[in-house]
Amino acid sequence: MVFYVAIAIVGLFVIWGAVFPSQLLDVANQLLALTTAKFGWFYLIATVFVLGFSIYLAFSKYGTVRLGPDDSEPEFSDLTWFAMLFSAGMGIGLVFWGVAEPIDHYVNPPLGTPGSTPEAARVAMRYSFFHWGLQPWAIYSILGLVLAYFQFRKGAKGLISSTFLPLLGDRVNGPIGKTIDILAILATVFGVATSLGFGALQINGGLHSVFNSPISPVMQIGIMVVLLILYLLSSTTGLEKGIKALSNLNLYVAFALLLFTLLLGPTSFLFDTFTTTLGDYLQNLVQMSLRLTPFSGGTWVGDWTLFYWAWWIAWAPFVGMFIARVSKGRTIKEFVIGVMLVPSFMSFVWFSVFGGTALHFELFEHYGIAQAVLQDNTAALFSTLAHLPLGYWVSLLATLLIVTFFVTSADSATFVLGMLSSEGDLNPSNRVKITWGVLQAAIAVVLLLSGGLQALQTASIVTALPFSIIMLLMCYSIHKALRAEYKEISRLRRKREQKLDELILLQTEES
Repeated sequence: MVFYVAIAIVGLFVIWGAVFPSQLLDVANQLLALTTAKFGWFYLIATVFVLGFSIYLAFSKYGTVRLGPDDSEPEFSDLTWFAMLFSAGMGIGLVFWGVAEPIDHYVNPPLGTPGSTPEAARVAMRYSFFHWGLQPWAIYSILGLVLAYFQFRKGAKGLISSTFLPLLGDRVNGPIGKTIDILAILATVFGVATSLGFGALQINGGLHSVFNSPISPVMQIGIMVVLLILYLLSSTTGLEKGIKALSNLNLYVAFALLLFTLLLGPTSFLFDTFTTTLGDYLQNLVQMSLRLTPFSGGTWVGDWTLFYWAWWIAWAPFVGMFIARVSKGRTIKEFVIGVMLVPSFMSFVWFSVFGGTALHFELFEHYGIAQAVLQDNTAALFSTLAHLPLGYWVSLLATLLIVTFFVTSADSATFVLGMLSSEGDLNPSNRVKITWGVLQAAIAVVLLLSGGLQALQTASIVTALPFSIIMLLMCYSIHKALRAEYKEISRLRRKREQKLDELILLQTEES
């Protein structure tokens, strides 16, 4: 039922987006404006709570609890695990926004800061760190942690609804549980399909920059077909081969691109930017986390921060389920630190190198990066790399990285959708994965041609409001389960100690 209901809803949205794209966009924008205006405060408080709760679990008495049996070991090495986290969670987004976001904030900064000034550059980098730092990864962390705990520790199905067993009992198998799982599928399909469409646009921009190929719908459809074949091949080879190999390749290519840009660009300026921005970010974290504009009525926070928080929550079912699947055998403390801190640090480094290089070119070299970015966001990275020594080869490497990130995100999504629509099966059949893979590509192509991609992306973010409530209830559910488990462990420990004392007393009396 979950599979067919989800397919029907997705089909209706695709038809709407293909036939009446402007109407869908208008409705989606109105709903998004309503949710951010009326519930912006809720998004901010929810993300702060999730961040604090994740840290609490890691460093509390529950931190040593293993996500699986007590004798289980991690399935993947630390390096492969980090690569999978990074690739599924934010990889292609960082490549797209690594230059575009700092430049956009530099031209149109928050806090009443004058645009296109050194102070605007500083604020731009701080908010880029904020939007891609601890809060997003805390959202992914808590979803993944709760799923992994109930799936591997308690033997529940790999479904979002299964995490509500302590709260709902057997009712998770009824309409309430099915509704939760359908909502998770919709968020995943909408989010991934739009990302595939935007990814095809950026790859087209990269090929235009490197090979001067035309930017056209025909080219974008051709790109989508090639990438569909690649990610289906990767998905059908299984988690151990396809996704693992591609994730490791992503890490190596991303590191090479990062190193090239760092060494060929304004190296000392980039180290200074990282250090200064990290200090600014940590110093202003609480203020930025709870900042709204009730007195001035500005829209910047809603346009950027609230939009991002809703987007991360909408992506959380997909990324959280994938992270859970590859994290069996790790302790809660190890999981939270690994999922929150390592990818956040990598995001900080990425923005410092690429955003910092673009800002240096704009501030001191006057290369007109800002003008190029404002004209076309998809060209932001390539406009910056073109001004580096060996710019052609670095741009070629960047295009390869976008392709590998694209394929990894897509095959990870088909894997997760297969699990969600196969009663939580940890290894869904190739037939189910191929079905979802083709559907995702078809949705992206239809909406790419009709101009409905932006509408579907906005619509998917509206689903973040109900899912944020589900996320908070998941926090309560795992805390209740952990507390009950800890009490049971303490009871068994006391019972063993009591029996040991009785044996010692008996031996003493006999002697």
